[in-house]
Amino acid sequence: MTFCRTEELFDLSHTLAAPLFEGREWPWQVLDELKDFILKLGESLPADEYSQPQPGVWVAKTAKVAPTALLGAPCIIGPGAEVRHCAFIRGSALVGAGAVVGNSVELKNCILFDGAQAPHFNYVGDSILGVKAHLGAGAVTSNLKSDKSLVVVKNGEETIATGRKKLGALVGDGAEVGCNSVLCPGAVLGRGCQVYPASCVRGAVPAGHIYKGPGKLAKRV
Repeated sequence: MTFCRTEELFDLSHTLAAPLFEGREWPWQVLDELKDFILKLGESLPADEYSQPQPGVWVAKTAKVAPTALLGAPCIIGPGAEVRHCAFIRGSALVGAGAVVGNSVELKNCILFDGAQAPHFNYVGDSILGVKAHLGAGAVTSNLKSDKSLVVVKNGEETIATGRKKLGALVGDGAEVGCNSVLCPGAVLGRGCQVYPASCVRGAVPAGHIYKGPGKLAKRV
């Protein structure tokens, strides 16, 4: 059951959310407490490095935020991050240093580690994007099953009940997701894996592999 443990997917030295993961076996366990964590963390951020344009919103002074972007509370935008035209941050979002939230991208209850990119027409909900993880244009995380049942994380015959009605994807450090792909509820992408464009990903993709379609995996060279 190691395929979706935090240490297998994410380098916690590259997120302000590192303390939130302490003592939790599975990454999705942090999502219920993310809102309160952001509010508490925001109050501790140095005023000479972060501005607070409205209650519950903290933006690093080196970040670039388009005037058309909507920053819903609570959220933190890290140093050097970029939030582009018409981005919609609904709240409970922690955007890491150097991360990109692109045009018309929607974030909700999620963590973007340092350097993560959701640059074009993406939806990231109830999900975690690791260090320098990248979503191609139009790639989305689906966070709710059509029958509204609780999400189960799967890797072949291995299954873990999350107890969550809403859970998007866990995208490991350096993973690349092709354009117009859908990451189904509870999808897990290992570190450095690659997903072909227009894919529908269920279950887990092992670290360092290429997902070409259901049952079609290849080792990255």
